[in-house]
Amino acid sequence: MSLGYRDKLSSGRRAMAHLIHVWHERNAWSHKVLPLLSEILDVGRVHNSQISNLRNGKLSSPGPEVFLALAQINMILDQGVETIRDHLENSHPELWKTLQESAFPLKNDNNYPLSAGELFEIFAGLRPLPSSFDWFIEDDEAAKLSEALSEHFCQSLPWRKCKHVIMDAYLVTKLSRRERFAEVIAGLRDYSAEELDGELLDLYETSLRLSLCDKTGPNIFLANLRKKILIK
Repeated sequence: MSLGYRDKLSSGRRAMAHLIHVWHERNAWSHKVLPLLSEILDVGRVHNSQISNLRNGKLSSPGPEVFLALAQINMILDQGVETIRDHLENSHPELWKTLQESAFPLKNDNNYPLSAGELFEIFAGLRPLPSSFDWFIEDDEAAKLSEALSEHFCQSLPWRKCKHVIMDAYLVTKLSRRERFAEVIAGLRDYSAEELDGELLDLYETSLRLSLCDKTGPNIFLANLRKKILIK
């Protein structure tokens, strides 16, 4: 039986919350980045509270300008941050530094940046998340998945023996994320569910570079980690 419209809207809000959350986590952005970009680039008005509430699934009826602004920012990031250097480098150096470190766009399954229409359809429950974002990690499994990741990457070797090879394969440049990744794989801490949501794409890519998994996508990568948890 198909979902009623209320269920679709509820599912869509959760999907959009997940999408916005992963976008921020993967780029290590604060909730101020997108509103500031929208203002500087004059692509629409998005308030900090709207981004925060979208991320928390609490914004029930955003106006069309929200989706338009996010889509235009997304398209610009897909073209590369060098295209907006003149707008940011001198007048907003901290924002420019943040985007230089990480500015991944949101892409659909055809590798194009998500449009305003696609973002709205996801929010309204009319379109599923792109397959590269279609996962939800729960709080109660994050610690076990962190342990499984450590085992996956270290392959029974002590951390000191494999540290340099693993860190060389983890191409994230943001220092805070590199330090966090090293601590998790060394078994010194666990990812939270929110952190792991945002890390999954890069963890999958790191595993590929180390020839520890096949090119089956992040969802299968996560499914295999979950299988490791179940057989323990």
